[in-house]
Amino acid sequence: MKKLLFVVAAAGFATLFSCNDSSKETAFKSINDSVILNKCEYHLTDIVVGNIFSPPVACRVYSYCTLAYYEALRQQQLSSPSITSLLKGFPDMPKPDPYGTCNFTVAAVHAFFSAALQVTFSESDIQVIETDLLAPYKASINAAVFDSSLSFGKAVADSVMKRSKSDNYKQTRSMPRYSVLAESSKWQQTPPDYMDAIEPYWGLMKPMFLDSAQQFKPVSPAPYSESKESDFYKQMMEVYNTSKTLTPEQDSIAHFWDDNAFVVEHSGHMMFATKKTTPGGHWLGITSQLCSNNNLNNIQRAQAFALVSVAMNDAFISCWDEKYRSVYPRPVTVIKHMVDEQWEPVLQTPPFPEYTSGHSVISNSVAKTLIQIFGDKQNFTDTTEMEFQGLKRSFTSIQSAADEACISRLYGGIHFRPAIEEGKKQGQAIGDFFAEKVISKVITK
Repeated sequence: MKKLLFVVAAAGFATLFSCNDSSKETAFKSINDSVILNKCEYHLTDIVVGNIFSPPVACRVYSYCTLAYYEALRQQQLSSPSITSLLKGFPDMPKPDPYGTCNFTVAAVHAFFSAALQVTFSESDIQVIETDLLAPYKASINAAVFDSSLSFGKAVADSVMKRSKSDNYKQTRSMPRYSVLAESSKWQQTPPDYMDAIEPYWGLMKPMFLDSAQQFKPVSPAPYSESKESDFYKQMMEVYNTSKTLTPEQDSIAHFWDDNAFVVEHSGHMMFATKKTTPGGHWLGITSQLCSNNNLNNIQRAQAFALVSVAMNDAFISCWDEKYRSVYPRPVTVIKHMVDEQWEPVLQTPPFPEYTSGHSVISNSVAKTLIQIFGDKQNFTDTTEMEFQGLKRSFTSIQSAADEACISRLYGGIHFRPAIEEGKKQGQAIGDFFAEKVISKVITK
């Protein structure tokens, strides 16, 4: 595994911030700081799923929260580089009182959830979760140190969240309802519930590291055509024929990577939503597992989570910019129109245009990021979907997991092959740019 900067001396840290009371010191030394961020991410994903955040919005949530955690924690090791200073639109981060004492894990957890309070709708849940996570620290360190740690964490979160006020999120909330074009060649609302387009203005969001949403604009997709000799018709038939010959393994792959927060089930007159994570939540789950498999300490994990979250944030902006430029129709729309009125995809089609494939873009931007951190040859079993679907899958490399996420969209019947292949190129280009501009300045080779 490639080394992350500045490994923390855990024993020295415990000694520095423990209380004089020997029983408290013993209790404090038993706290495992290295896994607390995994717990923060797990609970935040539960909130994201509960709030039914769209994939782009979810990654905005993850990026601000993980950046707040890291920027607070890195002060524990002053030579740890700031990530926000390498991004666009963030102010300088506050410094802790040089004459006081601060438990930086407590500060980081409080920064994480202080940011979460500003980007989610679950204030009471967040307060309960934070109180529970910080209870061992509150019981084990001096009260003045605990309080000053909270104050510093809040100051960091407030600084990080200043950028959120001008990233165009608020502006996109007040824009007019998206008007669906009455053209067969353009995206139409899809069954079973024909939901409105999700986040049609997300391409207007300000990227954190990209120069613009259009920086890695993909090639235009094949023009719509009902001619059986056209590229469009052939790619449509590939989706249709694949669905008719799907193997049990391909069906399992499709469902494993579904990650559709908008799946709606119908039973008689009843309608209910199925609890599923987003692509961002799925890849952060993988990040958590890789961190544990490689025994990363608290600062290393914080770097990994923040870098992955930022990569996803900008990848979604780039992808959504293209989705609402090309406004490409989904397979279910054109297959029902041209081939088979009764056809249904294996997966429920999410409510936004087809090109490019979001999971393909995101998975490859993340894969590039994780490979920079861990190297590609990682044997791991992804258990993220055990909670949601009772599924797990094993991989011999990070890229093989990303490749499977890509092809899952064809197996699921929700994307044409070009959206997958061009989405992969788009995500890799974003990941390479991120590695050059940011990751290389944070992680040693």
